[in-house]
This record gives sequence, C-alpha cells and structure tokens, in this order.
Amino acid sequence: MWGFGGRYYWGRKERSDGIQGIVVVFAWMSSEERHLNNYVHLYSSLGWNSLVCHSQFLNMFFPEKATTLATGILNELVQELKIKPCPVVFASFSGGPKACMYQVLQIIEGICESKLNLDECRLVRDCISGHIYDSSPVDFTSDLGTKFVLHPTVLKMSHPPRLASWVAHGIASSLDALFLNRFESQRAEYWQTLYSSVGMKAPYLILCSENDDLAPYQVICHYRHYPIDYKAAVTELLGKAAGVYAQRIRRRKEKALFQKKASPFNPIRCIRRSRL
Repeated sequence: MWGFGGRYYWGRKERSDGIQGIVVVFAWMSSEERHLNNYVHLYSSLGWNSLVCHSQFLNMFFPEKATTLATGILNELVQELKIKPCPVVFASFSGGPKACMYQVLQIIEGICESKLNLDECRLVRDCISGHIYDSSPVDFTSDLGTKFVLHPTVLKMSHPPRLASWVAHGIASSLDALFLNRFESQRAEYWQTLYSSVGMKAPYLILCSENDDLAPYQVICHYRHYPIDYKAAVTELLGKAAGVYAQRIRRRKEKALFQKKASPFNPIRCIRRSRL
C-alpha cells in the first residue's frame, strides 16, 4: 500500500494456528520488494508473518513524512492484532529506523501525535517482543545526504561519472545545509527513542560488519554471506520473542486472578445479605 513517505505491504499474512507472530520489516532506503524476498521467506519458514515497509530517503529530513508512514503501518498492525494478539518483532535494516521505525516507537509511547488511541497503542506495545537490527541502527551525522547520495549502491554504479557525482554532491550538500540544525536535534531524539525501547523488556539481535564505508561496522549482506549462522541467530531471537510474549500473557492472567481473589466484593455474599 502506497502512502505519504513510502509504502508497506504484507510479505506473508496467514491466520492459521501455526503462526508464531509478526515480523515488521523496516527495509533500507532504495530497497525494492525483491530485495526482501529472502528475509520474508526466512521468517515464513519459522512460522512468522511479515509486514514490510519501504521508506523514502526524504523521510530523514521531513519527520512528518515518516510519521504518516508509521501511522499507516500501525493501523495495519492494529487491525491484525485485534483479531488475534501475537508476538511482534521489529526487524530494521540500515537506515530503516531513522526513516520510519523510531517514529513508530514514538507513537506507541505517546510522544508523537497520531490517530491511534491509547488502547491501540497499548495493544501494540504489549505485543512487541523482540528487535532485530541488521546493519543498524545507523549513527546519522549532518553530512548524511552527501554520503548517501554519492554512495555507489545508491547511484547504481560502482564508478559514477564525475558530472553525476558533482550533481549528486550539490543536491545532497544543499539538503544538509538547509536542515543542519534540525537534523542534529532529530539525531538526539532518534537515539533517545531507541534507548527508551529497552523499557519494553524484549530481546535484541544486532548484526554488524566492519566492511561498510557508508555506515561503519554495518553492511546488509549477512544473510547472503553467512546463511546458516544468520538463520540460527534469527531463529534463536524469534524463539526468545515468542517466549517473552507467552510469559507476559501468563503474568497478566495471574495478576488478573490475584486481583479477582483479593477483591472485597463477593456477588454471592451480597445476594445472601439482600435476601436477609
């Protein structure tokens, strides 16, 4: 589904008893649907549905675009969780957190305004049971536009013509200069939001590499180069996420039962007294 700031769609959506949960995938910028197929298939093989989000590059400079996209994703997720609550895992790739995911977290925490009500936000928060950061989170700086636009993976060529580099550099530098102060303040807000997500008490899986010159110590090739290790790590994380969610449900039921027993109101006793 296309929206302001990007698009989102269900990579897999089933409602059978064998479904373990939902992985919300925040793809890297400039990615296409075919780039995510292997990940969708991986989650599917482990019994998880997937909701995929592709963000636009300008979301990093215009937070309102990211907020609109985040609201659309949450609405889609809420509709599914109302039918059948289940564990939810956020899987972010490269710039995905800054382009959309951190806005999702802010909406859930009530920091950012949206059309979702408190009960819907609480529903999503209670279901979040894990986080996967693949080549992420990226530490953005004010020269992000220049670095991103000039990167070979973005220009779709290993050695772009000098003229193309000059044009790209001019556009990107203008963006950085125009939004310098705003971008640095957003950077602080971005990291504060990610740090606060620790309060959800859900496990994290962080995958990184030293071979990425765009974002040091990060590269989106782990699954392709190390499929066995990658699948094992993701399998373990999703298993822990399912366990965390099951434990929450059990504690919630125990708490409700305890409150019911501790309540001074006894309807049977009240009926007997009324008869007397």
